[in-house]
Amino acid sequence: MPDHAASLADSLLAPRPAAGAIPSPPARGAIPAASPVPVAPPLAAGTSLPEGAGATRSDFRVVPLQHYARGGSWRTEAMRAYRRPVLLWFTRGQGRITISGTTRGYGAHNAIFLPGGTMHGFEMTGRVFGTLLFFPDDAALDLPCEPLHLRFREAALQSELTLLIDSIRQEAEADLPGRDRALLHYGGLLSVWLLRQSASLPDCRLPDDTAHRLVAAYTALIERDFHRGRTVAEYAAELGITSTHLSRVCNIACGRPASALLQDRILFEARRLLRDTDLPVKEIARHLGFASAAYFTRAFNRSAGAPPSAFRRASRAE
Repeated sequence: MPDHAASLADSLLAPRPAAGAIPSPPARGAIPAASPVPVAPPLAAGTSLPEGAGATRSDFRVVPLQHYARGGSWRTEAMRAYRRPVLLWFTRGQGRITISGTTRGYGAHNAIFLPGGTMHGFEMTGRVFGTLLFFPDDAALDLPCEPLHLRFREAALQSELTLLIDSIRQEAEADLPGRDRALLHYGGLLSVWLLRQSASLPDCRLPDDTAHRLVAAYTALIERDFHRGRTVAEYAAELGITSTHLSRVCNIACGRPASALLQDRILFEARRLLRDTDLPVKEIARHLGFASAAYFTRAFNRSAGAPPSAFRRASRAE
């Protein structure tokens, strides 16, 4: 990797003290933040919990995977990122997950922690069961600042993690004195638990070779700028390499060219805005960096198999 690319990759991937690893794009008009759970949007762009406020009931979300995956395979497979950290706990089934441009398999009793802003998507082979835990973006929790993929073979460890997640869910759903303080402590306990497990599982981190670090830097740039209409060549230039080389390393890391990762991220956002908002198609096109609503409609139709208006009607009828 050229010195410029290595330096940029290091700056984009360096550990950060807060959970949010990737800068959020600037807010534009009435465009809402991506929501991990339809009924409860995450914190607004550029905001965090007030200092000393701690976690609150509304900041923790425990969602069954079956509920999260409703509405089509794009709900899980398409590339996306959330501002808040999330823990995926797969209890049954298998598939493939792409994290920061690196694809690997997952199976039953795999836990995957993603810091806020981590671009990802996962495929499910057959029936897959599990839980997603969304954390508040609170530095007091001291969550890991890099993705982790933990595979647990011991039944005791599987039970410990399930118990911790269930405790957070029950506390969040209850209306008891001290609930917010209890949630903060449960979250901190889970953070320590993840730290200890990652220390004993040396293969739980993403590959750290040149190709994978370059792809991770590319996905960080996508997450920062996907709404600006930039091309693969422009991203490659910022990394100090050619677009051909960028696509080559993307194929090595995830089996897909650089253009596919970029298009997938944009298409997810387009679908989300069509389903979750009443914004006009022309406003969504503008927000995603398209030159015109007509060009956006053609691109969406080609990728999704239906024009934006038809997709909106169908998604709301589900």
